[in-house]
Amino acid sequence: MDKAKVKYNRLKAVLAEKDLTGSELGIMAGISSQTISKWATNKQQPRLDQVFKIAKLLGVHPHRLLDLSSIEENK
Repeated sequence: MDKAKVKYNRLKAVLAEKDLTGSELGIMAGISSQTISKWATNKQQPRLDQVFKIAKLLGVHPHRLLDLSSIEENK
């Protein structure tokens, strides 16, 4: 089964645009600030359902959170 994996996200940039901290987003989303930090520094990537949840909370389209140029195909 083929799976596409995003290697990088734009969470840090979107948080800066919205003038929010990772800790504030964590509280809003019910996600630990450590996890948000890992996502913002691209050490770990959120699941798709988490991307949609965060996008809704931030009032942005989910594509704004993803660096679609960094998608790699896993076969």
